[in-house]
Amino acid sequence: MAFRLLGKLAYGTRYNKIPWGQRVYVRPGERLVREAQWRWLIQRAPVVPLDDYQRMRPLGEIEEFLSCMMCGESRQQPLYQPTGGKGWRYHVVRCPSCGFLYRNPNVRPERLGDLYATGYSNFLTGEYAANRQRRYRLTMEAFSPVFEDGTGRRLLDFGSGVGLFLELAEQRGFDGYGVDLSADSVAQANERLTKARTYFGAPEDVPEIAEGGFDVITLWSVLAHLPRPLEDFTTFRRLMAPGGVLLILTVNARSLLLKAYGSKWSGFTKNHLMFYSSRTVPTLLKRTGFAGVAFAPHYGDTIEAGTTRMSGRLPDRLRRTVERSDGGNMMRVLAFADEEAIQRWGGSLKVHRLQT
Repeated sequence: MAFRLLGKLAYGTRYNKIPWGQRVYVRPGERLVREAQWRWLIQRAPVVPLDDYQRMRPLGEIEEFLSCMMCGESRQQPLYQPTGGKGWRYHVVRCPSCGFLYRNPNVRPERLGDLYATGYSNFLTGEYAANRQRRYRLTMEAFSPVFEDGTGRRLLDFGSGVGLFLELAEQRGFDGYGVDLSADSVAQANERLTKARTYFGAPEDVPEIAEGGFDVITLWSVLAHLPRPLEDFTTFRRLMAPGGVLLILTVNARSLLLKAYGSKWSGFTKNHLMFYSSRTVPTLLKRTGFAGVAFAPHYGDTIEAGTTRMSGRLPDRLRRTVERSDGGNMMRVLAFADEEAIQRWGGSLKVHRLQT
């Protein structure tokens, strides 16, 4: 509340026509204020042993308590309590050792399907889906030329939903496959697609996918939904062909919007379980056998597509702020399976080698 009042005093109404998701990046001085706000939060938030934390929180029927998936630290630093429609609520903690953010208590892997059993495809094809394919195209362009020509290349879309990305992939010549935990989404996807096919379940449940040999694996807004990411990424690495790459688009836990809006951040949705940044994704990739990683900034779909309502120099200011701070509210990641992949696809990207 205090920061909102200060914002009104400092900026007046000059930026009122700019969408909330962009204001933080263009108002002068706000980046520094939000970074300071974050540091203050971390300094004052208590760090408690896991046993004490368990006594503080109720445990739901499909939930379990966790230690940090990235480093194994058991202590917890409670930060946020996101809430939403139909009464859902959960708690987000920070690992005091490596900074990883995750929901705790979390959802047990065997109950993950409960989150997608009914009605999830309606969400994916409603307002959420309106600009999804534009977002896919923009992200593929950010990692050009990986996605320019799929001829003769196998692609797995993990968490393929209603097939919106696979539709683009087959148009570019990829031999496309998908898996998803929503049975009705899989059915809708297969009605949409011509050559690509999607399947209900996990990769190991489908012989055509379990055999591996994938040149590309994609996770579009999926990473935050995984309750056992180390196990999943070990599987992804096993499924990849030599020279293969894995693409991730996920919410960014370093986002200035998270630091500004806290529990009301758009990345805290009902089905999100874990929240990654450019500091924690490399840990996940290194521990599961990937050779390198590169990041591409996300300025926002309307900025990149040239349809923003901002005028003058404000789009350029937003780009500079994104590059100097968090990389954007969404995080774009390209992981390289091996040195062959780095040599083939690294190109002009700034690749950070993980296995030394």
